[in-house]
Amino acid sequence: MNAAPTFSSFLGPAVKRPLPSTVRFGLLGSYPPAMCGLANFSSALAQALTARGSEVGVVRVSDGSQAPAVDVAGELVNGSAQSASDCVALLNRSEVAVIQHEYGMYGGAHGDELLGIIDRLRVPSVALVHTVLKNPAPHQRWVMERMAATIDRMVVMSESARERLCREYGVDRLKVVTIPHGAVLPTGPRVKRGSRPTILTYGPLGPGTGIERVIDVMPSLLSAPGRPRYLVAGRTDPKVGVGEGESYREARVEQARRLGVADSVFFENRHFDRASQAALFQAAAVIVLPYDSTDQASSALLVEAIASGRPVVATAFPHAVELLRDGAGILVPHDDAEALSTALRRVLTQPRLAGSMAAGARQLAPAMAWPVVAEAYLQLAAGLLMERRTRV
Repeated sequence: MNAAPTFSSFLGPAVKRPLPSTVRFGLLGSYPPAMCGLANFSSALAQALTARGSEVGVVRVSDGSQAPAVDVAGELVNGSAQSASDCVALLNRSEVAVIQHEYGMYGGAHGDELLGIIDRLRVPSVALVHTVLKNPAPHQRWVMERMAATIDRMVVMSESARERLCREYGVDRLKVVTIPHGAVLPTGPRVKRGSRPTILTYGPLGPGTGIERVIDVMPSLLSAPGRPRYLVAGRTDPKVGVGEGESYREARVEQARRLGVADSVFFENRHFDRASQAALFQAAAVIVLPYDSTDQASSALLVEAIASGRPVVATAFPHAVELLRDGAGILVPHDDAEALSTALRRVLTQPRLAGSMAAGARQLAPAMAWPVVAEAYLQLAAGLLMERRTRV
């Protein structure tokens, strides 16, 4: 069974540095009231760092049409040179600038407007890289390599992503740090589960989420004790909704009707706050991540599923292989319906197996807790500040 990762694996072999009493962080990225995983991440990281005594000045990335945020230092409006200059000035008031990077977040071709901001930073800088593409377009590769050459450190959320960044983009291994995506660990009383077991897929919905795989095998699972149901919880991905509306969800509803399992497949098309998401996870008999991707090197939803302490079944994308291979879940090949059906049936009908998987998940979970993740960022900041003082 997996041992919980230690911070020597996150921050390298160096001895832990004494933490400064406080660090002034500048944080650039998506932020509420935007309702997306990146905004939730920024908010949770800012709260965790603040709880450890640091100051966090958030610069929220905006397209200019979003509702104003009340608890940010400023906003970066993509495409505005003046806004970019204001953003640089705000980040330079901090001691360490943490910059979220995700494709589609920043203006310019493949977000290359961000490079002009990084170039003008005078403080130590960290790029928090959410996605490391396996097969980038030439300009996407150039943007990533240019950012890597300019930034002081790059943070990724899995060893798979670190290996890809170093091997395929040629980034110096000493420059790349692995810090897991944070998660809220369950603290309340255990949720009483209903008599009908719930198979859960949670998150933004759209092509690539793979829920058709689970719907396809639902007829084979209805004979399991309790007649399991499949719950798909979460809104349609906003980027998908702009071009395709609800067509993917509607196609899955029709698929369930065609297969005769419409009374066993349910959709909750709404936003879940942190408390309701935690309750949703705790009520599930098994969480399934049936993604299409074969090269996804980091998954926030995988981390949240593991942190919930529930059994997980996932297609064999790299981050899932990294975290589930030693017992916290079951990996299934992509497009192997029989393997998926067998895995779900085993979890639903073998309490000892489900308990062992849940125990494996709980063993991994403490390293993913937000206070622990915040400490890793403070350790990283302490090292960067020490390096900067040594150079001066």
